[in-house]
Amino acid sequence: MALTGTLKDFGIADILQLIGQQQKTGVLYLKSKDQDVQVFIRDGNIVRAESVTRKKKDLLGNMLVSAELITPQQLESALEIQKRTLKRLGDVLTSTGAISAEKLKQMMRLQVTESLYGLFSWKAGDYEFKQEDSVQIDQDDLAPLRAESVLMEGFRMVDEWPHLRKKLSNEATTFEKLKELPPQKAQEKEDDFDASFDDAFSEEKKDENKGEFKSIGSTERRVYSLIGPGRDVRKLVDLSCLGEFETWKALVNLLNLDYIRALPPSGLSSLSSSARGGDLLVRLGGVLARAVVTLLVIAALGFVASRLRPDTWDLQGASASSYSDPAAQRLVSRAQQVRIQAALEVFRLEKGNLPERLDSLVEVGLLRNEDLRYPWRDDYYYRRTSDRQFILLPPLR
Repeated sequence: MALTGTLKDFGIADILQLIGQQQKTGVLYLKSKDQDVQVFIRDGNIVRAESVTRKKKDLLGNMLVSAELITPQQLESALEIQKRTLKRLGDVLTSTGAISAEKLKQMMRLQVTESLYGLFSWKAGDYEFKQEDSVQIDQDDLAPLRAESVLMEGFRMVDEWPHLRKKLSNEATTFEKLKELPPQKAQEKEDDFDASFDDAFSEEKKDENKGEFKSIGSTERRVYSLIGPGRDVRKLVDLSCLGEFETWKALVNLLNLDYIRALPPSGLSSLSSSARGGDLLVRLGGVLARAVVTLLVIAALGFVASRLRPDTWDLQGASASSYSDPAAQRLVSRAQQVRIQAALEVFRLEKGNLPERLDSLVEVGLLRNEDLRYPWRDDYYYRRTSDRQFILLPPLR
């Protein structure tokens, strides 16, 4: 089966579904700007995923050091042995007793699943599937994953990520414990690390918590136990060994249930001993932005006034109906559009994104109602195309 093309025409979900339904065996090659991933498939099941262009921090040895499962010295020693013996790094680490075989296998599985589920965030790229009967299931590979399960998990992540990012927007955020977690249930597993890791990739666990952000399970307990001074979101992701998505979700669960409190990043709180100082800085920035934009608008309107004949229009009390010269209307309209654009930019700086409607500029006091149609009778045409881009046009004449 020859399958090749771009992800814009045929998405990763469609590709995996097609291969899974036909129970094909081979390698799926995916490439984007700076990423190159290979997915190995046997009888429609995913048995391995490798990132050819994996970043240094995502290499297995560095992941183990970041998770504090081995020390930098142990990794350096293992790499030296690997050079001499040509053994796999994992085999060297287990043979020297630096890490247990089970913990190593869990981290290898995490490395694979992070590469695999990361594909669902790709917006563009090329793909090619090559049938290769030589793909085999190795005992060191992760247990084969059904394509349907991968699709369900990938869609779940895509669906829930925006909610997580909205609640927890900065990776440099640290946390403070507010109260203890409820007693652990007797049926929960004794090994917190193994239980948390298994729950993070268990379909039963995902179905239980899907979209709720309310349950306290093994993943939440694992993340809660790791919270401490100086440990931000990035560090907790490394230490938990649960993956980025599961760690973020556990943190949001704990925040929603008031077991922990988010602390502002040190860069924002350094000017003040409390979060109020950061809020004041934001408010002052908004006021300053308004002042600068207002001066620019006044200058622009002054330039327009100097170019127009004073006997054709009156800025003090003229209505849209007093403009008899269409050229004058268009000239004034250009200046008015500059003012609206400036107000939109101030709104974006303060709120984080552009408004859905121009009326929102009036509601926050940036413009008046008449500013949205001056010098015309009808409103300006406005459409937001993204958080930072928009279309603004005068009304159709």
